Amino acid sequence: MSESMTADALPEETTDASASDVVVETRNLSKVYRDFWGRQKVNALKALDLEVKQGEIFGLLGPNGSGKSTTIKLLLGLLFPTSGQALVFNKDASDVSKNERIGYLPEESYLYKFLSATETLDFYGRLFDMPADVRRDRVNELISMVGLDWAKRRQLKEYSKGMTRRIGLAQALINDPELILLDEPTTGLDPIGTREMKDLIITLREQGKTVLMCSHLLADVQDVCDRIAILHQGELKELGRVDSLLKVQDVTQMQAQGLSKEAEEKIRAIVAEDGGELLSLENPTTTLEELFLSIVTDSEARPGRRAQGDN
Repeated sequence: MSESMTADALPEETTDASASDVVVETRNLSKVYRDFWGRQKVNALKALDLEVKQGEIFGLLGPNGSGKSTTIKLLLGLLFPTSGQALVFNKDASDVSKNERIGYLPEESYLYKFLSATETLDFYGRLFDMPADVRRDRVNELISMVGLDWAKRRQLKEYSKGMTRRIGLAQALINDPELILLDEPTTGLDPIGTREMKDLIITLREQGKTVLMCSHLLADVQDVCDRIAILHQGELKELGRVDSLLKVQDVTQMQAQGLSKEAEEKIRAIVAEDGGELLSLENPTTTLEELFLSIVTDSEARPGRRAQGDN
């Protein structure tokens, strides 16, 4: 069956009212790259099912070749699925009308180096037919937001990679999008710039926007994402809330204050008897790096198996 026939055979929109808060949805989404003769070359994505809800920061993780970039391109309508369906704002991803509500920061920003930051954002504002006064205010607002007021009249060829990354984010936000797709947003940033970028992403969520980000820097994802999906060799291996996935369920961690040395050797009842204060009693958490590596290792040992997590 051809890719176009497969897409036509599926409904363009879903009418389920319960899905009204779902911004991005994939249904059994698959993509096979073929060679010149039509033979299967790479099975890049295999039956991906996931949902990204309004107002959340969703992280898409995976090693190189895991299907992250393919998923983003399918959502943007730059590729057509071999089977299944990708929905954005309840519309098929091939519907270009959705794009005016999307902002996209690719891993490498392809910007005109001879333009200044102000000229760059003004150019992209014109592409969205923004009125001159609205465009001017929006450009100034975004340049201040990404901290480039001091360099807004310098040509981009004079920018460092980190500065270029910042103006790339501003370009992705010029149309005040509802959904922002970020591919490696902290690439090229120093620790301070990385922290500022993560703060900006959290600010976008506070403004009610939905963020879907890919990153290899697991600590960054752990800091900002509400939920994550981990892909390996085109398959979904884990999906759930970051705090739930990182919790070590079979270990209990206790913190207490004001105990004598003898009481430290005892358990909960002694804490109360000794007049100590129980500060916490909960499951400790692992790190996203440890979770990620364990899932990839398990996936290589047992292909086709998906770990079970909370959605």
